[in-house]
Amino acid sequence: MKHSVEEVQLKNGAKGLLIDIPGATVMATRIEFRAGMLYAKNKDIYELPHVVEHLAFGANSGFKNEQEFEAEFTKNGAYHNAWTSDVSVCYETECADFEWDRIMELQRLSICEPKFNEDELKSEKANVKSELTGYMNDYYRLLWPRVQQAVGEDVLDLAQRRDTIANIDLKDIREHYRRTHTAKNMLFVIAGKMKGRRKEIIRKLEEWPLKEGEKFEMPFTDLHAGEAVSIRRKDASNITFGFSLVTPRHLSADEAFTMSCLNHILNGTTNSKIFGTARKRGLVYGMGSSIANNARSTYWDFDGEVNVENAEELFSLIQEEMMKTLNGEIAETDFEAAKSYALGRFQMGAQTVGQIADYYAENYFVNEEIERYDGMPDLIKRIDRTRMIDLAREFAGSGIKGFATVSSVEKAFISGLETKLNF
Repeated sequence: MKHSVEEVQLKNGAKGLLIDIPGATVMATRIEFRAGMLYAKNKDIYELPHVVEHLAFGANSGFKNEQEFEAEFTKNGAYHNAWTSDVSVCYETECADFEWDRIMELQRLSICEPKFNEDELKSEKANVKSELTGYMNDYYRLLWPRVQQAVGEDVLDLAQRRDTIANIDLKDIREHYRRTHTAKNMLFVIAGKMKGRRKEIIRKLEEWPLKEGEKFEMPFTDLHAGEAVSIRRKDASNITFGFSLVTPRHLSADEAFTMSCLNHILNGTTNSKIFGTARKRGLVYGMGSSIANNARSTYWDFDGEVNVENAEELFSLIQEEMMKTLNGEIAETDFEAAKSYALGRFQMGAQTVGQIADYYAENYFVNEEIERYDGMPDLIKRIDRTRMIDLAREFAGSGIKGFATVSSVEKAFISGLETKLNF
């Protein structure tokens, strides 16, 4: 979809992007605060930001409970959601264009004028506990916090997070909200038809009754190599694994996209070097790799599931293909095919207003940088094979690596698999 992007600085200190999509029939908003788990006042109430997020759609100055608010919000098909990460709390809405102003007012009520009360706190603490308990049956969600801990990140795992819920009370909720939900600490992305309403959107946002507050810095942690983590589950019928190679810096857009193309070569399709070969040999049904780029470090993540009897052969294949990559053995045909695939995915990637909003929000909320979508074809053309190899070597040579598994096998077996990740 054709669009243009403008960054605006509001008088109250908030900052964000207005994305004009002429003719759009939908408006999408993303409102983010640096208010995630790493900004909780102490570890004993680590899950507090998650509970604050849940309470955001509850009682407010206009509605006495969540049910009344939900009925009003969704009566014309509008959608809202929210999520919490280590760093962020983000509130999302999508609605029909004809009711954009009504939905923006409801979003203002939920974000700016919540009425935190004991009854809803009790309910949402129980709901968050149920959510985390459910996640503990998702082995990927179970293992990734342990990978983060292994490399030195100051995070809690799912069981530790769940244990902190009981410590949260109403005064904690109100303190965290007042400290973090401030104008200077707010970023936004709003995508839709802007003609004739740009000034009105800015005026409305500037009138949101938020304190000025302060802009929180991104947290920083010294990272290091960690030992293999084996999470034992007696009922696990295979090995679910995840490992990260980490470079202690943020990648530029060109670099991140270059690594995404390398991931396609290694694991993108059934014609790829690791996953494709493993699939052909019957070693694994599915595995993949990706780049997680944050403000101070970048993770090159690999994960998948493998039967115990196939694990050693799969990890030997991973080692073999990674060593080929680090030795510069990337065929020109594979490199050009990855670029062609990227160009096709680019053309398919902005078909909805929500997709466009998410594309810009992903980078803007981390670094407050604008990576213009229409610049992607040129970025793809600039991808350099030598730079791809150099980046892979940077990750492998950083000395920062984490590996975790969920399985029923002995730790010694898992440690043996880890030795094959020494590239």
